[in-house]
Amino acid sequence: MKTLKTILLSLFIAASMGAVSTSALAETDAGRVTYKPAEAIDMVVAKIQTAIEGISKGASGEEAAALIKPAIDLSKEINANDKVDNARAKANRKLKAAMSHAKESALQESEAELRDAKKDFEALKGLI
Repeated sequence: MKTLKTILLSLFIAASMGAVSTSALAETDAGRVTYKPAEAIDMVVAKIQTAIEGISKGASGEEAAALIKPAIDLSKEINANDKVDNARAKANRKLKAAMSHAKESALQESEAELRDAKKDFEALKGLI
């Protein structure tokens, strides 16, 4: 009887946690667009490529920083699991370094950081 009570109590607790779980009830806010992780990665890589092309065409430091900013903002949309999030954070640090180099008008270093960040973001697809 004691074992039966323990089993029933465990089942009741599990069922109640599943019924009111925040992840089970998770929805997006009205007006917010959510992306699948692979789609978000592709968008970030495209923004990084745009920034690389802008630097190679002779953009100024402030213009390059303005081109890098959307990539940093979009990288926050990549949400799959902890492993992907850790790798995304490392790649995001390279984007931020590229932005700081761009603000200092060190465009060669900025472009090198962008190329490294692009490789890292492309590698995220293998972790999904």
